Amino acid sequence: MLDPYIPLVLMFALAFAFALFSVTIAPLVGPRRYNRAKLDAYECGIEPSPQPVIGGGRMPVAYYLTAMMFILFDIEMVFLYPYAVSADALGLYGAVAVVLFIVTFGIADLYIWRRGGFDWN
Repeated sequence: MLDPYIPLVLMFALAFAFALFSVTIAPLVGPRRYNRAKLDAYECGIEPSPQPVIGGGRMPVAYYLTAMMFILFDIEMVFLYPYAVSADALGLYGAVAVVLFIVTFGIADLYIWRRGGFDWN
């Protein structure tokens, strides 16, 4: 009864064993060359302040806007790619749904553009 699932269960068990092995063995066999740069926090190429900042410092708002827009465009591709693969099977209903999605996303993009969200200065 469960015979078709044995390869899937074995694959997950192998993946879990490999992940556990990698996490366990890395600190034991990996290089231990610590320096100040490796111990500093890394925030997308922004150099940390030489003076200690209480609360960890502040990130510029443009960093978060860029990250949110990346996520939005990524989600758009996640929804549009399956449609592109099966456009014939979805027919007119799929086409209308994708057009509505693109129009909604386009309105949001126009709003961001008018508010200056795409200015990288």
